[in-house]
Amino acid sequence: MAPRAYWKGTLKLSLVSCPVVLYPASTSLEKTRFHMINRETGNRLKQQMIDAETGDVVESDQKGRGYELKKGQYVEIEKEELEAVQIESNHTIEIDSFVPSDEIDKRYYNHPYYVAPDGKAAVDAFAVIRDAMKDEERVALARIVLTNREHVIAIEPLGKGLLGTTLRYPYELRDEEDYFDGIKTPKITKDMIELAGHILHTKAAHFDPSKFKDEYEDALKALVRRKASGKPIKAAEREEKPDNVINLMDALKASLKGKPAAKRRAHAPASRRAPARRTAKKAHRSAARHRKAG
Repeated sequence: MAPRAYWKGTLKLSLVSCPVVLYPASTSLEKTRFHMINRETGNRLKQQMIDAETGDVVESDQKGRGYELKKGQYVEIEKEELEAVQIESNHTIEIDSFVPSDEIDKRYYNHPYYVAPDGKAAVDAFAVIRDAMKDEERVALARIVLTNREHVIAIEPLGKGLLGTTLRYPYELRDEEDYFDGIKTPKITKDMIELAGHILHTKAAHFDPSKFKDEYEDALKALVRRKASGKPIKAAEREEKPDNVINLMDALKASLKGKPAAKRRAHAPASRRAPARRTAKKAHRSAARHRKAG
């Protein structure tokens, strides 16, 4: 059974156009999902909308959309008012420009779609656009309307077809300086950088997503199978994390040799040694008071 198209329309490059279809390139259907159930009956629960102030159940004909102007104050937006500002799709992917792929900040990439020709008559024009993009090694930036919103979409050759990825708008990205500005610049020796570089070389590889393993998803599936078959569920023992300070240079050297770095207890922070000293002093004062009282 052929997959169902998510969107149908026309891809246009100046006066050249061809019918195309879009298919979502990603899916979450294979992920393990759980439903809320009633423990007593085993029946699935359904959600209800509750008025936050009165606690009353709100029926479907009473639901509306509201934008919060300030805490607890909303302006109601009617369905017809929303429809008045929605962009009507002309079912056209209009290519505006071609840019080098390495100029697109990866943070802008959002949802991927497969773009394929719609019917035999579209194959020639589709192949011309695809192969021209391959030769120029550039990515097309175009506009498309999906779910009543206009998106910028980056289109590039992928095998026999095209890959279209919607891009985020600048206002959707957070400023990295808000998160990185407080990072200090420590003094790192050249030897440390070189050792780290050697470690990187020992782990050099090619990108191969077939080697990705979702261990949590595998554990969920195993849990469900064991539970469904009536087998006991045992909690996995968690590894204890070392709390001793490890010298950075020692860690780099040990990593290069493939051995765990030795723990340097002598370099434990003063905050970890202080309790022992305070306990000794407290015991000394207690003994002194006892001798004085005697």
